[in-house]
Amino acid sequence: MIVASNIEFIRGGKPLLENASATINPKQKVGLVGANGCGKSSFFTLLKQQHQVDAGELTIPHHWRLASVAQETPALDMNALQYVIDGDHEFRALQAKLKQAEEADNGTKIAEMHILLDNAGGYTIESRAAELLAGLGFSEQAQGRPVSDFSGGWRMRLNLAQALLCPSDLLLLDEPTNHLDLDAVIWLEKWLHQYQGTLILISHDRDFIDSIVDKIIHIEQHKLFEYTGNYTSFERQRAEKLVQQQSSYEKQQAQMDHMQSYIDRFRYKANKAKQAQSRIKALEKMEQILPAHVDNQFSFSFREPEALPMPLLTLDQVSAGYDDLLILDKIELNLVPGSRIGLLGRNGAGKSTLIKLLSDQMKPKSGKLEVNANAKVGYFAQHQLEFLHLDESPMQHLARLAPDEKELPLRNFLGSFGFQGDKAFDLVAPFSGGEKARLVLALLVWQKPNLLLLDEPTNHLDLEMRHALTVALQAFEGAMVVVSHDRHLLRTTIDDLYLVHDKKVQPFSGDLDDYHQWLSDQQRLEKQAEQGEEKVVSVSANRKDQKRLEAEFRKKLTPFKKQLSTAEKAMDTASARLTEIEQQLSESELYEQENKKKLTDLLKEQGEVKDLLEENEMLWMDAQEQIETLQSEFEG
Repeated sequence: MIVASNIEFIRGGKPLLENASATINPKQKVGLVGANGCGKSSFFTLLKQQHQVDAGELTIPHHWRLASVAQETPALDMNALQYVIDGDHEFRALQAKLKQAEEADNGTKIAEMHILLDNAGGYTIESRAAELLAGLGFSEQAQGRPVSDFSGGWRMRLNLAQALLCPSDLLLLDEPTNHLDLDAVIWLEKWLHQYQGTLILISHDRDFIDSIVDKIIHIEQHKLFEYTGNYTSFERQRAEKLVQQQSSYEKQQAQMDHMQSYIDRFRYKANKAKQAQSRIKALEKMEQILPAHVDNQFSFSFREPEALPMPLLTLDQVSAGYDDLLILDKIELNLVPGSRIGLLGRNGAGKSTLIKLLSDQMKPKSGKLEVNANAKVGYFAQHQLEFLHLDESPMQHLARLAPDEKELPLRNFLGSFGFQGDKAFDLVAPFSGGEKARLVLALLVWQKPNLLLLDEPTNHLDLEMRHALTVALQAFEGAMVVVSHDRHLLRTTIDDLYLVHDKKVQPFSGDLDDYHQWLSDQQRLEKQAEQGEEKVVSVSANRKDQKRLEAEFRKKLTPFKKQLSTAEKAMDTASARLTEIEQQLSESELYEQENKKKLTDLLKEQGEVKDLLEENEMLWMDAQEQIETLQSEFEG
C-alpha cells in the first residue's frame, strides 16, 4: 500500500502539504481533488519520486511498476503504433536482448528470451496497442502515420495510450479526458473499470471520476482528507461540514433558490420519458451536492441579451465540407430562444464542422443559412485561447470591449471569473490553460450573446468553474448548441440531443445512456463488417425494419406531442397571468370601497384562469399518458 505519514512538501517557498497523512490500498481507485494550485500534480511528482518530501515519510512498495502519461511528445518519424509500443520499456528491453542473442547465434538465450517475451505479452502487444489506439479515436490508417503528423491534442492521446499499454501496478492519470471527445471518454471509462492495479486519478470531469473511483483524497488547507466513496459521496460528506458555517449557508440558500426556480420551469415535464427522467434526476442530484460548492470562488451569470429575436438562425438544406470532402449534407435546423441542443456523434462525424458553420467560421457549400440581424453569437472553441493578447492583462482585454465603463464594475466582473485583486492586471502570457479559458468565457459573457455555440467549453476548467458554468447556462435565456465530453454538463443544461452521423444532423430520441448503447451497436456492426460475417446482411435488413417501425412510431406520437406542446404553452401563459393577478390581489388599496369592481373582476378572472390552467394540465397529462403507452408498446 501507499502510506503518507505526516509529510511536508514545499515548492518555491510555499508549503503545499503540511503534516499530511493518507493511505491508499492495493487495487484501490482513488480520485485526487482540490482547488487549482493546491498541490495535486505536485503530489504526483512525489509518487513518481521526481521530488522528495521535505518532512515525514511517503512509502510506496518498491516492486510496484508505475505508469503515467508523458507530458511531452517529440515530433518523431516513427509511426503512432510503434510509438505506443515504446511505452512498454520491458518489452523493448527483451526485444533488444533477443536480437543480441540471435546475432550471437545463442540458441539457449534465444529460447529463454522467447519464453520471457511470451510471459510479458510480447506476441500480442501490437494487437493490444492497436486496440488502445482505436478506442482513443485513431483509425487503422492513422495508426500508421508518423507521430509528427499529429496535433498537440492527438499526441497527448498517444501518450495516454502508452501509459495504458505499459504493465503497471500503479497508474497515475492527470486530466486524461482533457483532449478526448465523448466517445473516447466513454471508452476510457470502461477500460479503467477493468484495470487491475491501483489507480490515482486527477480529473475535472465529475461524471467520469464519479463512475470510476471508490475513494476521494481532498487536498485542502495543506492536508490530505480521506473520504470513502465516489465524488458525489465526497461532496455530500463535505457539505455536512460546510452548511454549519452561517456565512456559507446564506450563499447556499441563494444558489438553492436559483436551482429551485430552474426545476420549477420543468415541473410539467417530470415524466417517465428517458430524456426527461435523466434531466430531473440530474437536477435533483445537483440540489443534493450544492452545499459542497458554497465556498466556490467562481460565481457569474450571463448578462441579459438585448434582444431575443425569432428565429435566431435557420439552416435550410445546408451542405458543408472542405474542398471536395462533404461532411454535412442537406441539414435542416431552426434555432429559437430557449433552444438547448447537445451534439452527439463519433469523432470526425462533423460536430465541430456544424459549430463552425453556425458561427460563420465556414461557409455552406449549398443550401441557405439565415442569421437574424439581431442575433448576437457567443462562440467558444479551444483555438480562441490562442487569440488572447499575451502581453496584456484581463483588464485590458475587457476594457477593449467596454471602453466607456468604469474600472470598478470591470474588476468586479472579472473577479467572478477568478481574476480577483491584482490578478486582473497580470499579463496573460504565463496563465494556465484553465485561466485562459476562464478569460475567454468572461469576454464572451460580457458581450450579452443570445446564441451560444460552445465547442468543448470545459476543457482545462476545474470542477468549481464547471459548476459555476453549469449554473449560469441553466439560466441563459437565449439558444445554445453544445459539443462536450462532459456528460454532467450535458445532462444538466441540455433539453434536446442531436446525432451527427452519416452526414446528417437529426434529433436523438434517447438519453446519454442510449447513446452509449448506440456507440456499442455501431462498433459491433463495423466489426462484423470487417470480419465479413454473413449475418451483417441480416442485421442490415433488421435495421431497415427497425427504421421503418421507428418512423411509424414517430408518426403515431406526432398528434400527442403537438397536444403536449400546446398545453404547455397554455399553462405557461395561464401561470404568468395568475402570478400577475395574485400580485395585484396582494396590494392593500385594492380592497378599498372605490376599487370594489376591480377586485370583483380580478377574483372572477382568477377563478377562470385557474380553471383554464387545470383544464390544460389535464390535457397535458392525457397526452403524456398516451405517449407513455405508445412508448411502452413500442419498447415491449
